[in-house]
Amino acid sequence: MVFEDWFNDHFVPAVERYLTSKGLPFKALLVLDNAPGHPSNLSDMHPNVKVVYLPPNTTSLIQPMDQGVIANFKAYYLRRTIRFALRAIEANKELTLKQFWKGYNIADAVKNIASAWDEVKTTTLNGAWRKLCPQFVHSFEGFDQAEDVETVTRKIVGLSKRLQLDLEPDDVTELLASHGGEELSAEDLLELEQQMIEEEEAAPEPKPRSLTVKGLSEGFTHLERALASFEAEDPNVSRFDKIKRGIMDLVTFYKETLKEKQTKRSVQSRLDTFFHKSPVPPPPTPSPGKEF
Repeated sequence: MVFEDWFNDHFVPAVERYLTSKGLPFKALLVLDNAPGHPSNLSDMHPNVKVVYLPPNTTSLIQPMDQGVIANFKAYYLRRTIRFALRAIEANKELTLKQFWKGYNIADAVKNIASAWDEVKTTTLNGAWRKLCPQFVHSFEGFDQAEDVETVTRKIVGLSKRLQLDLEPDDVTELLASHGGEELSAEDLLELEQQMIEEEEAAPEPKPRSLTVKGLSEGFTHLERALASFEAEDPNVSRFDKIKRGIMDLVTFYKETLKEKQTKRSVQSRLDTFFHKSPVPPPPTPSPGKEF
């Protein structure tokens, strides 16, 4: 398992090196929460590491990240994602919100996550320790005042109106609360995997790509129109001619392929053109005096 590999190959060696550098005996205490992904037999995996699990249902009380940090981060992420959708739809008037979500990929999500985390201020991080370690929390607010979740929620509602979404502050609050960051159990992961397999099997097979006379002809038509547009705008004739030659050199393969396919099509004939219907000879004319 990933966690066991981290424990044996990274955590234990790193702690041992650190304690050795300080001249301390190798004895360590590892405190974990009750996430289902944590193996229950970690205490037996190394004699010098004692593993202690936090009491259940105490996350909001004793884990600093839940003291407003995660809530702010999720609000910032939602605001950035809505802004991202709004910019995309305003840039492409034919794009619908549903189409945007279909094209929203993991890379987009990772970029928005990084940007949203950068928005989390030091004042928020400082205040996160107030309940757990108040003696370490200073009262200086600094110059980077953080927006509270209510303020960000109001801005999210305003942005959603521009997307013609009927959202109210309570809807945003409920949406943020529905993503509580709880880890998925093994059964949940298996169910998700099975669902993904079924969706992949149900998805239609993409049509194989091929270079056709029609597609190549349309491509060159668009290319010629684009070049004509550039030629009409560029006052420097020699520059345009140089660019045009370079572009046409780059598409030489497509040009030769189109010519080859057109030639092949022109020499192909239907099989029935090789067969000719012979005229039926008239019946013989009877000779005079003979009866049949």
